[in-house]
Amino acid sequence: MAAFEYQALDQKGKQKKGVLEGDSARQIRQQLREKGWMPVSVEATTVKQKGTGVFNFAPSLSVAELSLLTRQLATLIAAGLPIDESLRALSEQAGKQRIKAMVLAIRAKVLEGYTLANALAEYPRAFPVLYRATVSAGEHAGHLDAVLNRLADYTESSHISGQKIKLAAMYPIILSIVALGIVVGLLTYVVPDIVQVFVKNGQELPWLTQTMLDISTFITDYGLVTAIIVIVGIVAFVRGLKSEKFRFGFHVFLLNVPGLNGFVRDANTARFGSTLAILTSSGVPLVEAMRIASQVVTNMAIKDSLTAATVRVSEGGTLNGALAETKHFPPIMLHMIASGESSGELDSMLARTASQQEANLENTISALVKIFEPVMLLVMGVIVATIVVAIMLPILELQKMVQ
Repeated sequence: MAAFEYQALDQKGKQKKGVLEGDSARQIRQQLREKGWMPVSVEATTVKQKGTGVFNFAPSLSVAELSLLTRQLATLIAAGLPIDESLRALSEQAGKQRIKAMVLAIRAKVLEGYTLANALAEYPRAFPVLYRATVSAGEHAGHLDAVLNRLADYTESSHISGQKIKLAAMYPIILSIVALGIVVGLLTYVVPDIVQVFVKNGQELPWLTQTMLDISTFITDYGLVTAIIVIVGIVAFVRGLKSEKFRFGFHVFLLNVPGLNGFVRDANTARFGSTLAILTSSGVPLVEAMRIASQVVTNMAIKDSLTAATVRVSEGGTLNGALAETKHFPPIMLHMIASGESSGELDSMLARTASQQEANLENTISALVKIFEPVMLLVMGVIVATIVVAIMLPILELQKMVQ
C-alpha cells in the first residue's frame, strides 16, 4: 500500500486536495468517485520527493515540526502501537498535507519491510543522517520510544542554542550598520553645509576641520563606487566559499585569529560533543558515532582533525587520546571524557561535558554582546565628538578674530 496525493472537484465544483492510501492510482480514483468527486490528478508521493543540486525541492521539516512529529511518534510507540499503526495515527494528526504525505510514504516503506530508519532515508532533508542513525540504534536496541524522546530534546536544544548565537551576532551587526549610517550622514550632509560658510568667507580651516571636509568630499565623490566595490568583494568572497580549497583556507585562518579562534573552537567542539553524546547514549557504536558527529562540525580544519581522530579510535586508541591530538578540545572536556572512559560511564560524561561546553559558549557570547554595546557607544561618542569639534573650531577662531 502506498500514499497518493490527489486533486479533485467535489459536487459543487470546488477543488479538493489531500492524501489517500491505496494499492494503485486507479484505486484512489475509485475512492474519489465513491465520494462523488471528479479526480483531476493522482500521483504517488514518492515521485515528488527527489531534488538535486541547487534546485533541491525535496520536502523538509522545520525544527518545530520535526520535534513535534518525533514526540508524537514516541508517545504512540510507548503506548504499544506497532510502527505502521503509529505512523497512520501520526498522519491523521498532521495539520499540513505535505507532512501527511511524507508520513504516509514512510509508512508505505515500513509496510514493504523496510526499517523505520531506512524508510526515513527517503527524505534526507527532513531527517538528517544524525536523526536516522539514532533511530536505527533505537530500533536495534529495542527502546525506540526513549530514543525518539531524546532526539526531540536534542533537536529543540540545538535549535535554541543556534538561535541564541544568531541573535547575539545580529545585534552587533545592526548596531554597527546604524552607527555607520549616522556617521556617513553627518559627514555627507551636516559637515559640508556648515563648513562651506567659512570656506566662502576665505577663512583658513583648522587641520581637523579640513580633514573632516576631505573625508566628506571623498564619501560624496567616491562613496557609491566604494560601496559597489565592497558589495562585489562580499559577493566574490561568498562565491569563493563554495570552493572547498578556499573554504578550508578561510577556516584555518579563523583558527589563527586572536580572540576569534577560541570562539570558533568552542562552538565546534560543543556541537561535536552534544551530537556524540546523543548518538552514544542511543546505542550507536563509538566509531560510527564519531563519524556522524564530525559531519555536523562546520569548521573544515577541525572536521579533518576529527576524521583522523576517528581513524585512531577505530585502530584501538582511546577517545580522550584521539581528541587530545587534535589540539582543539579544552582540557576540562578531555579530563571528563577520560574519567568517563575509565569509569565505564562515557555516555553520561559526554552528555555532561557537552552541556557544560554549550553553557560556557552561551556565557561567552553573552559577555561579548554586553561588552560590545558600551564599546560601540564609546566609539560612536568619540566620532561624533570629533565631528562636533571639527565644526566648532572655525567658529571659535572667527570669534577670536572679531575680538
